[in-house]
Amino acid sequence: MLAGGGVVALPTETVYGLAADASNPSALQRVNRLKGKADGSPILLLLADRRQAEQLCDDLPASFAPLVERFWPGPLTLVVRAAERVPREITGGRGTLALRVSGLALPRRLAAGLGRPISGVSANVTGHPPCRTAGEVARAFPRGLEMILDGGPTPGGLPSTILDLGRTPPQVLREGLLPRAALRPFLEE
Repeated sequence: MLAGGGVVALPTETVYGLAADASNPSALQRVNRLKGKADGSPILLLLADRRQAEQLCDDLPASFAPLVERFWPGPLTLVVRAAERVPREITGGRGTLALRVSGLALPRRLAAGLGRPISGVSANVTGHPPCRTAGEVARAFPRGLEMILDGGPTPGGLPSTILDLGRTPPQVLREGLLPRAALRPFLEE
């Protein structure tokens, strides 16, 4: 379904997300429309592993490797400079990517099976709380999803922490499940 341009809801280690093939611009536009966001909004990507990040970026910062070794898979989203070949539908025209390897195996397996990253934005209409169950997803999106993968209730709580590696020193854009204190050694110049 993902390879065919479909949008699928799936659980992550925090909430349900909307997955689409990250190489398919029209599928990414559908994700933004489902959420009620503008087509040009950037889209977070879930990866199978670190190798998929290296396929999307030509020049990863030196801090990237130690961070992913310590915190991936897990609730850390890293913002890095995108390669020129990355579709604008992912970057929102900003030239950066938000990347994460989920702590839950399902998104990693889907990205591995597809052979490329999937979108990983939260399953909710913008301005509404993220969905924690398949039933909530079905009510929030009565149309537009090809499938809902029911993994039971997710823990909810805080989203992933977002760390921007394009700044010196790196900057926490959103503190989430991974506390800022755990990142402190990586935040110093």
